[in-house]
Amino acid sequence: MKYLFLVFENIRRNLIRTILTGLGTMVMVLVVTLVFTVLTSLDKSTTEKQKNLKAIVTEKWQIPSMMPYSYAQALSEGGADPGDPDAARPDDSMSWGFFVGSTEENPAKRSFENLFFAFIMEPEKARTMLDEVDALSDEEALPLTAAIQKMKDVPNGVIIGQERLDKMKKRVGDRITVFGRNYRDMNLELEIVGTFPKEPARYADSSVISRDYFNRQLDAYQRSHNNQPHPMAEKTLGLVWLRLSDRKAFNKVSEQILKSPSFTSPAVKIETSSTGIGAFLEAWRDIIWAMRWLMTPACMLVLSLVISNAISISVRERQLEFAVMKVLGFHPNQILLLVLIEALLVGVLSGLLSAALTYGLVNGIWGGLPFRIAFFPKFAVPIDALWWGAAMGAATAFVGSFYPAWQARSVKVSDVFARVT
Repeated sequence: MKYLFLVFENIRRNLIRTILTGLGTMVMVLVVTLVFTVLTSLDKSTTEKQKNLKAIVTEKWQIPSMMPYSYAQALSEGGADPGDPDAARPDDSMSWGFFVGSTEENPAKRSFENLFFAFIMEPEKARTMLDEVDALSDEEALPLTAAIQKMKDVPNGVIIGQERLDKMKKRVGDRITVFGRNYRDMNLELEIVGTFPKEPARYADSSVISRDYFNRQLDAYQRSHNNQPHPMAEKTLGLVWLRLSDRKAFNKVSEQILKSPSFTSPAVKIETSSTGIGAFLEAWRDIIWAMRWLMTPACMLVLSLVISNAISISVRERQLEFAVMKVLGFHPNQILLLVLIEALLVGVLSGLLSAALTYGLVNGIWGGLPFRIAFFPKFAVPIDALWWGAAMGAATAFVGSFYPAWQARSVKVSDVFARVT
C-alpha cells in the first residue's frame, strides 16, 4: 500500500504534465477506437459463416443489379422445382428493390437533407432478414414490429430511420410526397407509420416501403400513360436474400438456381452475403488498408513518443530522488517498476475514460459513427471498445515508458551526489 501511495503521490506531483499526458492519450485512443469501430464492423460483415448464413442472388453481368420482379417468387424458393419435395429450399428469404427520390420537387433545390432512399420489400421481412435487426430481442424491436403491423392497415405506409426523419424535419404520422429519381415520373404519396430502433445504427438513414404498394403504383403509372409500362417496370428487383442453414444447403440451392432455365435472361449469380459485401467494398480497399496499416500504427507510435517524452522529463527531474531511494535500500528493479506503474496507471485510466466517452457520445448522442462506406451509413461503437481503450493506453504507456524507466533504474548514486556537492 505504501508503494501504491508513492505512485499516486508521484503522479500528483506535476499535475499539469500528468493531465496533458492523459489528454494526449485520450485523443489518440479516440482516433484509434473510431478506426477500430469501422474495421471490426467491416470484418464482421465479410467473415464467412458456416451455419445460419445468408446468400445474395443478383444479376450476373450488371451493377447495379436490375432483374424482373417475375424472378422473385422462384428465387425465394431457392430455384426449387415446385413438384420436387426433396429439393433444397431456404429457411427464409427477402426480395429487395431500391427507390431513390427526394421530398423536394424542384431539382435545383434537391439536397442530401431531402434525399429519400428506401428498400422496396415485404415489410415483415425487415424483422427477420435485415442484418443485425434479426438479432434484436422482441423488446428491442418493438417500435419496428409495431410499424410493420400498422403497414398492413396503411398500404402506403413507410418506415423511416430516425436520422432521416430528423433531416427531413418529419415525425411519425406525417405524410410526405416523394419524387422519384431512379423511377422517373413516379411520385409516391406516403404516410410515416414508424421508425427503426436506434440500434443497429446502419438503418438510421434508410426507409422501407411495401413491395405490393409499389407494384400497384407501377400499374397506376401504366394506366395513366396510355397502357405504356414504366421504363423500369421489368427492372425492379435488385437483390434476393436467402437464409440457409449451412454450406451444404447453400451449395444445393446455388446449383438449383444456376441450372434453372428460368433465370437466364438476364442471367443471375449467387454468393454468400460476406462475399457479396466484400465485392462492394473493393472500391474502398485502399482506404481500409491505409486505416488498418498506416493510420492505426502511426497513432500508436505518436502516443508512445508523447508518453516517452513526458516520462523522460520526469525521470531527469527526479534523479536525485532515485539516488536517495537507492541509498535508503530500494532495489533498481523496484525503481523501474515504480516508473512503469506510474505510466501504466495514467495510460490505462486515460484510455478507459476516452473509450467510455467515445462509446457514450457516439452511440448515445450521434446514434453511431457517421462514416459512410458502401451501404454502411453509420457504425456503432462496440462495447469491446472499453477494453480496447484500456489495452491501447497500457500498451503505449509501457512501450513509451520502458526506456525512461530503465534510465531511472540505472541512476548512479555517486554521479548524482557528485553533481549535488
